[in-house]
Amino acid sequence: MYEKLTECPVCASDNIKNHKVVIDHSISKESFVIMICDNCSFQFTNPRPTQESIGKFYDSDEYISHTNKANTPINLIYKLVRKYSTRNKVQLLKTIAKKDKGRVLDYGAGTGYFLKAVKKSGWSIYGVEPDNSARKIAEETTGTKIASSLDDLKTKNKKLDVITMWHVLEHIHDINQVFIQLKSLLKEKGKMIIAVPNIASLDNSIYNEEWAAYDVPRHLYHFNQESMKTFIMKHGMRIKRTYPMRFDSYYISMLSEKYKSGKTNYLKSFINGYKSNSYGESHKNNFSSIIYEVKK
Repeated sequence: MYEKLTECPVCASDNIKNHKVVIDHSISKESFVIMICDNCSFQFTNPRPTQESIGKFYDSDEYISHTNKANTPINLIYKLVRKYSTRNKVQLLKTIAKKDKGRVLDYGAGTGYFLKAVKKSGWSIYGVEPDNSARKIAEETTGTKIASSLDDLKTKNKKLDVITMWHVLEHIHDINQVFIQLKSLLKEKGKMIIAVPNIASLDNSIYNEEWAAYDVPRHLYHFNQESMKTFIMKHGMRIKRTYPMRFDSYYISMLSEKYKSGKTNYLKSFINGYKSNSYGESHKNNFSSIIYEVKK
């Protein structure tokens, strides 16, 4: 079952139009339209599966953030890089929070790999993961109860220091309502750490409709820095700083190259990933994926 939005999720304008058609290369092979708002230039998948029906588009052993399996060469590379990047994420959490311990919620916890590392470093952890199989793995991984939704989350009425969303915001159907709920859970000086793909990256320009980070229909929204800034300001918060996710350009290029040519080309993917990172360095942090430090 599908639903169609009649206005932009960011600015609420009804001046929206078809922008491009992208194929779900990883699971269904169906085609989906990405629309663009003439008012604020935000891009979003429309029509899209409903919240109740989208589960089948995640139902694959190759969707590693939900299965934790290294059953393909690309997924094996993903897991190797994840081990290194998780350490960096924990350090970034401490740097942004300006403390070594506190209370953190990972919204969209997946299989709990990040939360396990945060817990090991001394933080009190909370997680939300709507996918049943991923949530079960996360609970085994962290030894902690993981909520299925924000309504199911138990924080003992204590506010949080940090809320993290690692490639999650683009998946949330009711993005505005969820963001309001998340903001209400933060301390007065609490922070959000939000990582999303960036449509203004060079690897997007190289691969166009075959750019793997479109990941339709699982990715409902497609941000650049301007649309993220508009969305954050809409909710009374501001972006303090951005950080690059340099490994993403290589991983996304590997997937995109496979979608484009039908086979994996590691050398070409590495070259394009390197070019994308070089572009990001010289063009206002426009990397393949960007981490946003957000505060009230």
